[in-house]
Amino acid sequence: MQTLAEGLRLPTNGLDYAILAIYFVVVLGIGFMARASVKTSLDFFLSGRSLPAWVTGLAFVAANLGATEILGMAATGAQYGVAVVHWYWIGAIPAMVFLGLVMMPFYYRSKVRSVPEFLLQRFDRSAHLLSSVLFAFAAILIAGVNLYALSIVVEALLGWPQWVAIVVAGLFVLVYITIGGLSSAIYNEVLQFFVILAALIPLTVLGLKRVGGWDAMSDSLTKQHGGDFMTAWGGTGIGDANPLGANWLTIILGLGFVLSFGYWTTNFAEVQRALSAKNLSAAKRTPLIAAFPKIFIVFAVMIPGLVAAVIVPKIGTPDSDLTYNDAIPLLMQELLPNGVLGIAVTGLLAAFMAGMAANVSSFNTVFTTDIWQRYVGKDKPDTYYLRFGRLITAIGVLASIGTAFIAASFSNIMSYLQTLFSFFNVPMFVVFIIGMFWKRASMKSGVWGLVAGTAAAMINYFWIYKGGIIDIPSDQGANFVSAIVGFVAGAVVMVVVTLFTAPKPEAELAGLVYGTESPSPDEELDEADRAWYRKPALLGWGAIVLAAACYIPYSF
Repeated sequence: MQTLAEGLRLPTNGLDYAILAIYFVVVLGIGFMARASVKTSLDFFLSGRSLPAWVTGLAFVAANLGATEILGMAATGAQYGVAVVHWYWIGAIPAMVFLGLVMMPFYYRSKVRSVPEFLLQRFDRSAHLLSSVLFAFAAILIAGVNLYALSIVVEALLGWPQWVAIVVAGLFVLVYITIGGLSSAIYNEVLQFFVILAALIPLTVLGLKRVGGWDAMSDSLTKQHGGDFMTAWGGTGIGDANPLGANWLTIILGLGFVLSFGYWTTNFAEVQRALSAKNLSAAKRTPLIAAFPKIFIVFAVMIPGLVAAVIVPKIGTPDSDLTYNDAIPLLMQELLPNGVLGIAVTGLLAAFMAGMAANVSSFNTVFTTDIWQRYVGKDKPDTYYLRFGRLITAIGVLASIGTAFIAASFSNIMSYLQTLFSFFNVPMFVVFIIGMFWKRASMKSGVWGLVAGTAAAMINYFWIYKGGIIDIPSDQGANFVSAIVGFVAGAVVMVVVTLFTAPKPEAELAGLVYGTESPSPDEELDEADRAWYRKPALLGWGAIVLAAACYIPYSF
């Protein structure tokens, strides 16, 4: 297991610990207050479908803005440079808009409690069971990444061994998720969103000041790494070399389409927040509201990574004892005074808990409703599933503690996450997108598309890339290629299987395939939802235009 560099112990004092203690008290208090609203399993797993759009929207972006996002994207900035903007303006915004405008009506109208449950309605039990198992497994792995990311911060704060930090932090999250269910997670994520920004903004501003501003930082990194390090598209021609190790085609298809849409449209850790909204309009607005802060958050995670690459030119190389994951703790130690340091540490802990809670709450929902209730403990009273949901939450956290030690073997945890997404999210996305837009797609094509997509992505990564059969310059480049391979393999197999198997009866496809949806009473809007600025289409186009405008300075 990698350990944090010995020189990165943070100079915390009583003020910093007081800020941290206050935050923990508030988090547990929210959990206990949310407990009063948990009367049924629907309350526990989907907050009773009662939350307003602004709450679910902020929770949506906070659930993604976990410690893996902050440490991982800062690490990506230090390793690959300005190309990190691709993960936001190409790899997030378009897919979030697509989720809100196109896919949320399918999810919400069908009354599903999870993403795999939609596959049960569109395909068959085999596709449903396989997707449920794959998602539950991936959720535990990703929750483990958040635990490992937190352990880096706690080691820097307290000097605890990483295994102690992982266990203690995991048990803390277990308490507040088990008590208050999804409502506890979502309301804490709203709080955590603002705490995270309070941590990142001072780090970004003071970091730029430390290195002499953007121009001085750009000059320094250009001398160290070449001109392409400070441009988004420089050197991305096919056959050209660039820090990211990917060309424009793999960036657009692998990241911008397959990985991005696979994550944002089928990852239940995100979709669950929108499904908890009070009506269809609020559900559609949830990812669109989240898209606006997502446009600008890239600066708060990219710039600290670039600053760290200036302060420690050899970071992440064998000549330094610092890995890319150490970029944020390094800047916290170098730049922040006591008090502000306490806020920053609290922000990172908040980010960890947001990401961890999102994955644990989605795991307990899928395992309880899609696996246990459907195939094992059938036809039990609702109180049984509520109790079981709390039990499986505890089991999920304990399993995450184990998977945290897997994440510790990667020097860039974002590369590890992208690898997991190419294995698990991409195959699910291809099955969803074909099933939603092609009525002829047969019931059996779903499960075989999942098998083919997952297997092809894994074969490409472990055998073709790791085995050196094809030379791909970087792990991130290999992830993009694996995503494309998994998508194409899943699509081809679905088409072939469809040609030889029976389609689902057309009468059963209403509301499950594009063009067949029927009006739903849940589309009734509150009077406040009728304002022009709350209309999902306008929010979606606004997010895309604003993201495109931000991209102009990085396009040359």
